[in-house]
Amino acid sequence: MRYARDHKAATHEKILKGAVMRLKENGSAGIAIAELMEEAGLTHGGFYAHFKSRDALIEESFRDALDTTARRWRARAEKAPKGEGLAAIVNGYLTREHRDDVSGGCALPALGAELARSSTKTRRIFTAKLEEAIDLVASQHAERPTRAMREEAIGAIATMVGSLLLARAAAADEELSADILKAGRKKALAGNAVRVKRAVPKSAQGKVTR
Repeated sequence: MRYARDHKAATHEKILKGAVMRLKENGSAGIAIAELMEEAGLTHGGFYAHFKSRDALIEESFRDALDTTARRWRARAEKAPKGEGLAAIVNGYLTREHRDDVSGGCALPALGAELARSSTKTRRIFTAKLEEAIDLVASQHAERPTRAMREEAIGAIATMVGSLLLARAAAADEELSADILKAGRKKALAGNAVRVKRAVPKSAQGKVTR
């Protein structure tokens, strides 16, 4: 019985990860149940032992993809030196490697366009997960999260996602694409840099640290 439960869970996860990859690459239209089940070594009918419907799979795919992004951001922030969590998130996000890894990268740039044709439940999943991401980024600012910190977090996330999306669109011109990533990193961290500077005592300003 234990093997059966573990095997079913593993199969469920395999189907889900395949759906998430297709969702990021081609949107929900790219999720074909027959292909997913063939990859899992099962028949089309076996799908319904794992998901009630295709819509249910899409909803879970949205949730899983956004949870993965949040886990990555949190892990980067936790590993960073104190006060450098946001920089770790931004600098790890706006890279050539991430730009080129659509299926394995952040879900936000890919899923935004999907929302217009998604169910109300899926849109609610997206907004709830986006709020969690905003709270996570806001908590990395130099001061206690406030309304201003929330606004700066929203600005940082919008800059990150927009910069990544634009860098991917301009990837045929490597120099331009790299410039977009660089500018995005600078702008996404601008608000936090100002607050860090303000937090430095006047007596310490002007001193050189290494």
